[in-house]
Amino acid sequence: MAKKAVQKPVGSTRSLWSRIWENRFLYVMLLPMVVLLLIFNYYPMYGVILAFKDFNFSAGILGSPWTKNHGFYNFLRLFRDPSFSNAMINTLSISLGRLIFEFPIPIMLALLINEIRSNKYKRVVQTVYTFPHFISWIIVAGLFFNLFSNDGIVNQIFTVIGLPKQHVLSDPNTFRPLVYISSNWKEMGWSAIIYLATISGISPELYEAARIDGAGRAQLVRHITLPCLSGTIAILLILQIASMMNAGFDQLFNLSNAAVRQSADIIDTLVYRKSFSEAANFGYTTAIGLFESVINFVLLLIGNTITKKLNGRGIY
Repeated sequence: MAKKAVQKPVGSTRSLWSRIWENRFLYVMLLPMVVLLLIFNYYPMYGVILAFKDFNFSAGILGSPWTKNHGFYNFLRLFRDPSFSNAMINTLSISLGRLIFEFPIPIMLALLINEIRSNKYKRVVQTVYTFPHFISWIIVAGLFFNLFSNDGIVNQIFTVIGLPKQHVLSDPNTFRPLVYISSNWKEMGWSAIIYLATISGISPELYEAARIDGAGRAQLVRHITLPCLSGTIAILLILQIASMMNAGFDQLFNLSNAAVRQSADIIDTLVYRKSFSEAANFGYTTAIGLFESVINFVLLLIGNTITKKLNGRGIY
């Protein structure tokens, strides 16, 4: 009687290298991205040790002596610096404001665009809302200065109709709302693309079955569209929470001025100012950047844990 052959799992007899060779063209296409990642993201990480050094230009990074307190002097200095405390508070408050006033807007915009029946008009609307994303923050800041400066268009209109001038750009009470409004105007169309892509992948049969059962537009959105969007919303929410220490350097650097620095100065603008505008202390500014990265990592873990408990889905 012939011995029955034992069936082996597919691919068990092939070595790892043979499978790599079989897909060699895919790895060749991937290679440039891996090289760029190593050069620009991983290789510079050795510079993190600057945070623990009393940097000397002539000695270089590795030759510079370690700071006092077993290398933690720059970190201890952080919590004694009033400008860092103010920047930390501003960073968290602005990022929390972005989470409240900016994160839901692209979701609502995507839902509204999805309700447009004419595909041609839908494409036009999406293009109009997406276009501002490609405008530099330098240009956007110039537009807002022309609109809201002391002699800007808005104040000229106010003067003509007999109303007092409004110093929007130099008033700390109006500057924060201006930050959220300008950011929404510039980025909500671009951010809505991800949600629109998810919506386009929802099976039309779900909507047809719901319409047969008598569901209206609001019920379709509530019971089909939003549940199908929940996974995308959860992932983007986690990423938003994980980047709370990055409150938008490009925008705030270009829109802010000395009059609103107390309420507009964030960690990134503080690092820039202390690195290039004041007496440079690269060890101290590196410590600020490392502290910021660690906090972002902790926020990523917290956001992922909370989202998994609430929604059952996370990044990992």
